[in-house]
Amino acid sequence: MEIRNVGLITYQHPHLKTEQILQRLLCKNYAYKIYALPFNPRPDRACIVNHRPNQMDAIEPAVIAKRHDITYIKCDSDKDIDNSCDVYLVLGAGILSPECLKGKDVINCHPGVIPTSRGLDSFKWAILDLKPLGVTLHYINEQVDAGEIISVKPTNVYETDSLNTLSRRHYENEIEMFADFDIYLNAPQNLYVNIEPSEPRMRMPKEREVELESRLVEYKRIYGQEFK
Repeated sequence: MEIRNVGLITYQHPHLKTEQILQRLLCKNYAYKIYALPFNPRPDRACIVNHRPNQMDAIEPAVIAKRHDITYIKCDSDKDIDNSCDVYLVLGAGILSPECLKGKDVINCHPGVIPTSRGLDSFKWAILDLKPLGVTLHYINEQVDAGEIISVKPTNVYETDSLNTLSRRHYENEIEMFADFDIYLNAPQNLYVNIEPSEPRMRMPKEREVELESRLVEYKRIYGQEFK
């Protein structure tokens, strides 16, 4: 696939993942358009394990676009995203409509190994279910985390990891893989081609989160030496 124009789908709101990936994309010689969707705040959800940094502690995409002379399009809905780009990266958005997806190559980076880790809280469920930990670059279709897989990148696990160090490394893996989407498009990699599929998961309830600390001991025993 020849790529010249890259569409970046995100929020009309400060968003850390968007800022971090944008900073890495600036060194690549593409023409960018930012499509900013309305942001609907969600109620705060108290967690025992906070496995991702605060996404609101960031610079608004409009500010970054202005500073670097990137086209910024404020959208009322995802139906306002045109078909002028070769590929689209979903940096921040809810579920995109079929109308939005039609005629576009839309890529997401999911923080889990598809198809065995789909849906929400993939980091937590992978540890609890003793499944491999990694991130998946994939095309989006109308199903949840079920589009064509481009590449899967394992997250390294070490014997001295805590939940905090492992979740940080896993998040960094996601950011780095998405920023290098073009490398993985040209040289796909996936060590999990025969992995067992599963249904999408919802948020992990607190009564299961309390098991993660002890489960991590067994998890590190299984996966701590797999990828060197």
